[in-house]
Amino acid sequence: MVNRFVLNGVSYHGKGAIKEIVGILNGKGFKKAFVASDPDLVKFQVTKKVTDLLDEAKFAYEIYSDIKPNPTIENVLAGVEAYKRSGADCMITIGGGSSMDTGKAIGIIINNPEFSDVRSLEGVAPTRNRTVFTIAVPTTAGTAAEATINYVITDVQKKRKFVCVDVNDIPDVAIVDPDMMSTMPKGLTASTGMDALTHAVEGYITRAAWELADCLNLEAIKLISKNLRAAVKNENSGREGMALGQFVTGMAFSNVGLGIAHSMAHTLGAVYDTPHGVACAMMLPIVMEYNQEATGDKYKHIAEAMGIDTTGMNAEAYRAAAIAAVRKLSADVGIPAKLAALKETDLDFLAESAYADACRPGNPKETSVADLKELFRKLM
Repeated sequence: MVNRFVLNGVSYHGKGAIKEIVGILNGKGFKKAFVASDPDLVKFQVTKKVTDLLDEAKFAYEIYSDIKPNPTIENVLAGVEAYKRSGADCMITIGGGSSMDTGKAIGIIINNPEFSDVRSLEGVAPTRNRTVFTIAVPTTAGTAAEATINYVITDVQKKRKFVCVDVNDIPDVAIVDPDMMSTMPKGLTASTGMDALTHAVEGYITRAAWELADCLNLEAIKLISKNLRAAVKNENSGREGMALGQFVTGMAFSNVGLGIAHSMAHTLGAVYDTPHGVACAMMLPIVMEYNQEATGDKYKHIAEAMGIDTTGMNAEAYRAAAIAAVRKLSADVGIPAKLAALKETDLDFLAESAYADACRPGNPKETSVADLKELFRKLM
């Protein structure tokens, strides 16, 4: 068995890491940056923390902010045209998964124009060329899109999200600066943090999991469990711990895949526009209960990583303890357990869409459309 592991060429971590950006671009001989960032980050001057550095260095750039929380095909196509008009030769993505996913799709299409139909990128697209040189700067501690080979685009017309997996889309450089995350509101900190925990748990139990990914995902579970509550309170130590934890699991799950908590979360986002992290947080304990008998002793290690003493516990007890710990963390940071928008009449479509999602085959337990329908019903 051969296991592949794809990582950024280089990453920078810690307060003030964004100060490395200009030197990196100048060192590579680039002349103009296409800055992809969502409109709220531009409005609240988070993006400005980076563009001020570009201004100071007189490095040319153009901002593209036609980006939605669940980025659409239309956002990508508009971004491709904006990039072409800009005269840029490199890209900086600033934001959460939405900005980075939009930027990944733009960069891939610019250098692989035969994939200009965005839907053609679904699954594992056989692109030949690396994306545009990209520096990714996360402003949330959750998606880890700066460290992954994945991105997700919403097809509004078909009411579905589709996952793209491509080793050519990983950003060349990741800049993980907790100062860029300091303005995240409480709710966003909570939801993106639970997204990171879902990455770590699903990545740890997925079918393709192996030792290198396992050690990273377990460490990520420890970091997230220890720091998320503090991060929601905007404590600096919590922010720093979450910035690292979400990146650590990003390195791992990007290479081994996820499971049905993500398949179902993608579907909820496409149909109800549910924030991805909230959807993941609601689904994770439900899916953990469903998967528990197919996970060997892994829930014991999850429970221990979350601070639980499992001494003397049998499999039933430590599995229950791990699920309870996840549920408690989610509740402690204010994530709801039920989805008010969910309708019985939508369940068939939701289940069918989740079954078709690219994350579903990685689930440790075989599943069916009927199983997924019952799991969705637990949110009602």
